[in-house]
Amino acid sequence: MTELSPTAGKNSQDIQGDEKVSPRKAPSICSTRYGIAFMVHLCNFIIMAQNIIMNITMVAMVNSTNHQPSFNDSTEELPVDSFGDPNNSPKSLPAGAPVYDWNPQIQGIIFSAINYGMILTLAPSGYLAGRIGTKRVVGAAQLGSALLVLFTPLAAEFGLVFLIATRILQGMSLGLGYGGQFAIWERWSPPHERSRLCGVAISGLLLGTSIAILLGGIISQTLGWPFVFYIFGGFGCVCFPLWCVLVYDDPVAHPWINVTEKEYIISSLAQQVSSTKQPLPIKAMVRSLPLWSMCVCCFSHQWLMNVITIYAPTYISSVFNIDIRNSGFLSALPFIIAWIVCLLGSYLADFLLTKNFRLVTVRKIATVLGSLPSSTFLLVLPFVASDYIIAVSLLTLSCGLGLLCQPGVYVNALDIAPRHSSFLMGMSRAFAQLSAVLVPTVSGFLLSQDPEFGWRNVFSLSFVINTLGLIFYLIFGKADVQDWAKERKLTHL
Repeated sequence: MTELSPTAGKNSQDIQGDEKVSPRKAPSICSTRYGIAFMVHLCNFIIMAQNIIMNITMVAMVNSTNHQPSFNDSTEELPVDSFGDPNNSPKSLPAGAPVYDWNPQIQGIIFSAINYGMILTLAPSGYLAGRIGTKRVVGAAQLGSALLVLFTPLAAEFGLVFLIATRILQGMSLGLGYGGQFAIWERWSPPHERSRLCGVAISGLLLGTSIAILLGGIISQTLGWPFVFYIFGGFGCVCFPLWCVLVYDDPVAHPWINVTEKEYIISSLAQQVSSTKQPLPIKAMVRSLPLWSMCVCCFSHQWLMNVITIYAPTYISSVFNIDIRNSGFLSALPFIIAWIVCLLGSYLADFLLTKNFRLVTVRKIATVLGSLPSSTFLLVLPFVASDYIIAVSLLTLSCGLGLLCQPGVYVNALDIAPRHSSFLMGMSRAFAQLSAVLVPTVSGFLLSQDPEFGWRNVFSLSFVINTLGLIFYLIFGKADVQDWAKERKLTHL
């Protein structure tokens, strides 16, 4: 059995540098590597749907209608109802569905608990997957998350402490699944197909969000909110055996892959994938400006996306007295648009590579298109308060266009350090996930200090942070393999 090893004696520039990319063969969506991408897509669909169903079911889980969203209490209680309003709870819940007297502050703690769990495991999961394989790490995360989701209704019955602990553990499982999946592309993605393969895989997060929003409320009102957890948790358990049977860590280990495709993938990655495990060059990573630019840009973009998904709907609700989250379709529409944009943008990025565009140019173009228009639309939002249709359209476009960054900065680690990309992609996402904790704190402070111009301040700050991160990436971002990421050659006597 052959090994994925670098070609000896060659020190030429890698294909993902500034060279032109000319594909050896046209990719086929029926190939094994696209089958792997679909399975990762399905995994992302499951973990994201399981991530947000608490936001949907909270409407039916709370007992009191007197708990109003407040912007001047604990910052953790923003927003109270990510996808619904306690004042619009179903008037008649199915018999046997328990309800709880949780005030907005407690609800905010429950919502945020999952983010703390994710931050703990995102970076380690990438490193772990690079060592023992994506199949084991993500498979364990998928099963663990599904079981914890099934246990959530019982945990709520046991008490708030059990529920919060369950949410933290679920966040740790989701972090393992999200951060650990990127190691698979070190050995499965030819350089000129990385954008679309990663795009197909990551777009499952958006589709999972859309489907959970569309179905979560219906299930909650017809069967009771516990069945939302039972159905999505059960679906995760059903898909776990499929992951174990169909996913393999590299083409060499796959029993059903076509020989031609296997040789094609191995040859295209010959100078990038090593058969030996190499230590992480931590000191060199800390001093690497291209790596820091990637992390900072991911953080600033995630700040923008958190503000869009959390606060823009709340803003529209407060201005027009119309809660778009009460409409399943309107709530899911921005994520459906984002799902389509993610797929099209990923294919467009790889198409540009075939047209003699430098890889660094493609990465930066995608990042600019995914950052600047979205933040600009959000900045304009407070100035169109007289037109509901325009405001909702700007919100939808902001969320949708933001996913153009996916074939840009978010896959950049595969370019600058393919041998350490699993760790770096997990680390950069853990760094970006900090924004999920900081956004409610900072935005809540701004809204409570200046009720009149609070929204403008929130959106303006988001624009400034996103623009500064984008500029930093445009100046220092690279797409060629860094010296510290190249394989260390052994001298034979």
